[in-house]
Amino acid sequence: MNKNTLSWILRFVIFALFIVSALAKMFPIWAFEKQLIDLGIASWTTAPYFARLLLGVELAIGVAVLQPHYLKRIVIPSTIGLLVVFCIHLTIEMVKHGAMNGNCGCFGQLIPMTPLEAVIKNVAAIGLLVWLYKMTTEKEMTHRFSLLLLIWSMSSLVVFAGFPFAPKVETEAQPTTEEMQTPTEPTETNTAITTSTSIKDTTQAKPLEEGPAKVVSPFSKYANFNGKNVDLSQGKVIVCFFAPGCDHCQATAKELAQMSKQKDFPPVYIFFMDEEAERIPEFFAFAGKKFPYRVLDIPTFWTIIGEDGETPGVHYLWNGNIRKTFMGINERAFNGAELKKSIAQKK
Repeated sequence: MNKNTLSWILRFVIFALFIVSALAKMFPIWAFEKQLIDLGIASWTTAPYFARLLLGVELAIGVAVLQPHYLKRIVIPSTIGLLVVFCIHLTIEMVKHGAMNGNCGCFGQLIPMTPLEAVIKNVAAIGLLVWLYKMTTEKEMTHRFSLLLLIWSMSSLVVFAGFPFAPKVETEAQPTTEEMQTPTEPTETNTAITTSTSIKDTTQAKPLEEGPAKVVSPFSKYANFNGKNVDLSQGKVIVCFFAPGCDHCQATAKELAQMSKQKDFPPVYIFFMDEEAERIPEFFAFAGKKFPYRVLDIPTFWTIIGEDGETPGVHYLWNGNIRKTFMGINERAFNGAELKKSIAQKK
């Protein structure tokens, strides 16, 4: 294999690595935005911008490595520098949370990778780039910096155009203790309330009974389902956080629908994330029952569910007190038997 052929093989490998990485983070893009927020890099106000700009950079690197302008002077060194920064970040995450815990997000939700696996991948990529750098000679290069700017600008434009969003003026704040003393009307800013004549909300929270002291539910500020205010601080209720297109969420809703046929089972209320909201009818068709629901924009949804929140999320509340919580699909995943046990407890 001659030097030129090997050089192009290396360039195509790097191209594929960054293009696949960018595309994987786009579906769904909110997951990448949330990752930036969890890392403290951005807030829900700035995350949509940061996410799209960073994805634009990844796409631009993938394209730029295939062209000759400033390949050796700028493209390869800056790409190596970026990967080094990622490795430092991943090393810090490994020290904090363990080398094999969590998904680094390098390939979004498409290919889950632990921090250690991501470091190995990045080190391998750095090795390929160093190899490409040594093989590349200045004689092969041309120098038009404007072309690099054009590549990055067009890449960013493609991401922004492909994933439009409504700018969020400020982050939705959690209700304060004083605000929660008296039931208030839900805040409508950046929160979509979906009303539907096809779903008739006849469920109500179970009457107040002997149990824990009544407190204001942490979800009371948003307790308007299908246009009807509900008191989530009285009696036993189940509050769910679902994404309409999530298979695990659909399966959880189906199990809750079966459980709701039992006598004295608490009413179920659903907060849907505003992603693929058009699939809500399909969601309820699969579940076999229509529960009262409310659609929340993505920032509000994740603000309410909390920093460690995951979907599907299910909370069992008694007089406003959260008595049992299920989150995600791993060790905290929904368990119908455990929920029944919690509901049956008398104190």
